Parts: sequence; C-alpha cells; structure tokens
Amino acid sequence: MDEKDIREIVPETNEPKDLSFTAVYGDQFRKVQEESPEQIVKGSSISEEDMQALLRSKEQVLIGRTAKRKLEEEQKRSRAPKTERQPRAERKPKAERAPKPEKPAKEPKEPRAAGKLTAGKAIGRGLLVLLTTVLAIVLALVVIVASIIHGPSESARDTFVTTVLESGNLKFLATMFLSEDEINEIVSRTSMADMETNIDEGMIATDTQVEGNFDENGIEIVQVNGRSFFGTLMIVADPSKVFVGTTYPWGEYGKELGQLCDMHGAVGGVNGGLYAADMNKGGRPYGVCVSNGEIQLNDPSGWTGLYLIGLDSKNILRIEPISGWTRAQFETFVSEQGIRDAVAFQDEATDANNHFVPLIINGEPRQLNGAGSGANPRTVIGQRADGAILLLVTDGRGASGHLGATAQDLINVMLQYGAVNAANLDGGSSSSLYYNDEYLMTSVTLYYANSSWRLPTAFLVKSAQEGGN
Repeated sequence: MDEKDIREIVPETNEPKDLSFTAVYGDQFRKVQEESPEQIVKGSSISEEDMQALLRSKEQVLIGRTAKRKLEEEQKRSRAPKTERQPRAERKPKAERAPKPEKPAKEPKEPRAAGKLTAGKAIGRGLLVLLTTVLAIVLALVVIVASIIHGPSESARDTFVTTVLESGNLKFLATMFLSEDEINEIVSRTSMADMETNIDEGMIATDTQVEGNFDENGIEIVQVNGRSFFGTLMIVADPSKVFVGTTYPWGEYGKELGQLCDMHGAVGGVNGGLYAADMNKGGRPYGVCVSNGEIQLNDPSGWTGLYLIGLDSKNILRIEPISGWTRAQFETFVSEQGIRDAVAFQDEATDANNHFVPLIINGEPRQLNGAGSGANPRTVIGQRADGAILLLVTDGRGASGHLGATAQDLINVMLQYGAVNAANLDGGSSSSLYYNDEYLMTSVTLYYANSSWRLPTAFLVKSAQEGGN
C-alpha cells in the first residue's frame, strides 16, 4: 500500500498522525470480520498481498482474544470463594430525646435614634449643669452676703452677723467679710445683760386648777407667728407629766424625736439640751443629764456658761448656772434640790451671741441690747404661775421663707402666754416638736423635713392615762 492509499484511508488532520495498523486498517478490519475476504477485495482497492496480511492479523487477534478469555476463566476458578457477609446486627433504636424547649423570641431592639445621647454623655452633661448651677448659687450668695454686710442698713447687717455666729457651720460668712474688731462691735450692739437665776418657788402653784382648752392628754397646741418666724406652742397642764427621755447608755447614734417618744411611751415632746451633733450622730449629750432622778451624765467642768435646765421633785422649772462645778458638787446639788429631770445648755461669756439660756426669771425678762441675738430656729421651755409647762419651737433658716426668731421674739411669746420662768434650749437644726405620731415642727435641713435630727435627750410628755411622777 503506497502513501496515497494511506492518505485516503486516514484523512489528514492537525493532530499528530497515528500510523499503527489499527488506525490505518481499522474500518477494513471490521469489514473482514463481517464479510468474506472475497467480497472485501472485490469492492475495495486493497491489494491481495495486503488482504493476506489483514487476514493473518485477524487470525492473530482472534487467537489472542480466545487465549485471553481462557486465562480470565482460569483466574476466576483459581480464586477462593468469598465468604458470605454476616448480616449486621440490628441497631437498637435510639431513645427518643425530649424536644428542646424553644427559646423565647428576643424582642427586637429599638433602633437607636439618630443623635441620641449615650448614658455617659447624658451623665456628663447632667453633672456639668449641676456644677454650673451650684457655682451660680454660690456666686449669688456671695453677692447677697456682701450687699447685706456692706449695704446701707445697719440693722440688717447686725441681724445677719449675729445669726450666722450662732450657727455651727456658717460663722465663716461673717469672718470672710469682716475683721474681728468689726464683729465684736456688732456683737456688743446685740448682746444680753447678765441675769440672776434664783427661782422664787412661791410664784409657782402646781396644785391649782389649770385653765385652757386641753385635750384628753391634758395638752393644748397653739400656733404663734412673728415677723420672721412661725412657731408651735405645746402647753402641758400637768408639769409632773414632763420628763427627760434619753438613749442612755450612750452609744454612737441617738434617736429621732419620734423614736424617743415611742421608746418611753410618750405622746409628744421637744428636743433637749447640748449634745454632740457632728455628722448627725447625736449619740452623747454634753455637760450633765438627769432622768427620773438618776444622774446619767456628770461632766459640768470645762464648759463655759453651763446651765442646768429641768424640773425638781416639786415640779418646779429650775434654771441653774453650774459652770465650773465638780462632779461631787453636782451630785450634792441634785440630791439636796431633788432634781428629777434635767439637761444642760450654754450661755457663753466668750461669745455672747452664740448661745444663751435665761429668758425670763421670776416674771422679769432679760435685758437685751437690740434684738439680743440673731434669728434662728429655737426651742424654749417655760412655766406659768399655775404650773403648766410651755414648750415652744420656731422655724427659721429659710423654712417657709422665714429667717427665725430672736431672743426678743422668744421673750415676747413666753410673756404673752404667761411664763414666769423661761429658758432657751438647743436650737437650729435640732429644733423639733412631736405630738400624736406627727411632727408639728421639724428641723429645717431638707433631708430631715419629715423627722428630726438624732438626739440623745428630749423633754417628753406622758399621756394622761400614765399619770405623773
């Protein structure tokens, strides 16, 4: 077969040419398998020699296929028969699990509004506003104080200076704007004269019939008003029902006035004498304290202008100077004079306008220069000629817009309601009056508006059913 015949059987392509026998004579070989050689020769251009070669190739292929089939059969017979697979053990059905509880659907978060402040920014802005407000208030107060002290009104200046000098924490408002000499000059214009306190017991008749509009507890409540204060007066018909209630034995903290009433079964009362008021702990009185004839505190020495204020066994109000006494002297006095209930307060010689005690003795009022003091909340105890006890509490320091009561104001009220003897007790934020489970007068400090400061002592009143001493 020449090259031309090969090209006719295998057409030219771009792929590499396969010139093997199968590629060249594949179609003719398949025909040889199906037809006789004579038919192929007659209908094709294959030469006889090529046809003989093709037949020989066919025989070789048939022989090879036969040999291959025999070899495969022998290999199959020589293989060991496969062991039958054991059927898998039936798996135990899994225990049915309880369905998981469905989680509650989360509420969709509210989309943050555009420009909404974060908590930190809101707090920061709030603090800034608060600080600005406080600074503005402080600045305004400074301007007001300066205008009062350096203003044209001498009376306003004297009242302001003496008022802050009586306070525990506001004295700096006077010293900030005035020299010591200027302050002493103002104090001298509003001072009090010294006063003898020898009580004339003959002026008090505790066994007479007491007149008044008293309730079932033998108490009358009267409202009083002044130019710069509002007050409540409790009149107790039977002086034997008035006693000193305490928190003895003393601890770090005292009790509110209402709590003291509950502790001692009292229907009412007012705050008592001098005590440690720092941080509103109120756990310990100063000076002396007697309750139901028992001396619970005996420390009269070291206190300038110290006075005993209380009742004796005859139910007479006693106002006695005890400054500089020893403990032995005080014990003797209590025993001999029959002091049954008493507290202490100061009439300071070193600061005439800080504290004061005697107001009226044997019907005579104390002599004053000017108003005698500044204007502040006050607590006063007095006694009428018929033995009835007067307990007065006034407001001040801005409460209801009031500045407070002066010493002259207190004397005027006590005289108006018949006091023969009267004394000033601890005032300021301690001033409070409680009756029938209610505060009729309270301290002016905002966060104690419905109660009182903690106290170690108080003048309390028993109910009519409990009787007197």
